[in-house]
Amino acid sequence: MLTLADLIQSEQGFRPDRASLGISEVVVDSRQAIPASMFVAIASGHSFVKAAFDRGAHLALIQDKVDDDIRVLDLTVPFTQSSVIPSAPFAVRVKDSTASLQKLAAFWRQKFDLKVIGITGSVGKSTTKELVAEVLSHRFKTLKNIGNYNNEVGLPLTLLRLGKGYECAVLEMGFFVPGEIKQLCDIALPQVGILTNIGTVHAERAGSQAEIARGKSELVQALPADPEGTAILNIDDPWIVPMASQTKARVFFYGIDPKAELWADDIISQGLNGIHFTLHYHGQSYSMQAPVIGRHSIHTVLRTVAAGLVEGMQMPEIIHALQQASSQLRLVAVHTRQGALLLDDTYNASPESTLAALNLLNDLPGRKIAVLGGMYELGMYEKSGHEMIGIRAAEVADQLITFGEHARMISASAIQAGLASSAVTSFDEVDEVVDALQSILKQGDIVLVKGSHGLRMDRIVQALEVEA
Repeated sequence: MLTLADLIQSEQGFRPDRASLGISEVVVDSRQAIPASMFVAIASGHSFVKAAFDRGAHLALIQDKVDDDIRVLDLTVPFTQSSVIPSAPFAVRVKDSTASLQKLAAFWRQKFDLKVIGITGSVGKSTTKELVAEVLSHRFKTLKNIGNYNNEVGLPLTLLRLGKGYECAVLEMGFFVPGEIKQLCDIALPQVGILTNIGTVHAERAGSQAEIARGKSELVQALPADPEGTAILNIDDPWIVPMASQTKARVFFYGIDPKAELWADDIISQGLNGIHFTLHYHGQSYSMQAPVIGRHSIHTVLRTVAAGLVEGMQMPEIIHALQQASSQLRLVAVHTRQGALLLDDTYNASPESTLAALNLLNDLPGRKIAVLGGMYELGMYEKSGHEMIGIRAAEVADQLITFGEHARMISASAIQAGLASSAVTSFDEVDEVVDALQSILKQGDIVLVKGSHGLRMDRIVQALEVEA
């Protein structure tokens, strides 16, 4: 169990003989504090130290001043065997609470003989994380990030959940600017790295697609040399293939290109029932079905199979685990009172993921209605990204509804690509979209709802869906 002694040692390199106070969990939200937990106060979080104590937290990691009546152990000065440890609850002062959280996580991770699999890329990180963790858990006790805990705070919180018996950790690694993934790797020490793809999401902050590729490549650069390290790379992505020369780890290529070590063909979408395909690996072929939606999901399956193989699982065992998978993926299908089917893909949007969603819409029978919101953080790719979606929407959709200012570029592009202007409408309010859909939906319609997370287009789905 994590203790105060671990915190002191990670901070100062000195482990006191006394300081056995246990830490049940580490949180950054005072509302999530439980008895014996440690609350990490970041920025305005210092105002909620007492709230965390009221919920049972024993410790609060702080860097700023707190109320005078809160007892404080100061680790900005050397801790010695004669230093006085206050009675719980109390605050522990450090120079930088975020940096100390990261140091503690790195210290704690090194206490475990653990296989760590890092996952990064522009699209598909979370679904890959979920599926890889589920498959590996059929043989190994496996830890994974909760939700989107994939950054400089969330990943350390995930590692601090490590306890007795864990054999694997599957960690999604987010990216905004170069240097971030290296920092996460320094904390987690992954031996296996999975690269999904390089797209344009976050280009506004990272710069060009080339800069994004450079940032993502930090994962393969951080891996240990072969045979301990393995880089699982997408052979179908021209930005990822060159990363093979940037790592000392063994390179394992996957994709639909037969030159890959693991590849697939005969990929058939079965709509909401998943996909059927043939896997090829080391001269053997395996015909199978997986419960993932859309032909684009074949890369998620291939990444997952590759991870299982690298970890020593046998192909029949991996296939069985895949077919039993119950992970809740991002796209959810619900029904409206009119009998239309809503494809709720509102978690987030990029040009790559929106194209994949439109391709799925194209595979399904029925009148096709695309409700598309704008895509944020595309930087120099903002205009071309939205226009590309408009062109594909014109090919797929019978009716196009766009939501928000950015999405008007999609509308204009769709009309220019040949979709009748009478089949295109644009709105700026959720209620307007809901009213428009209520007036046109009928039995058998298929409606795709997708846009950037900040648009909260899930409100559209919530207003239209009915209980099953």
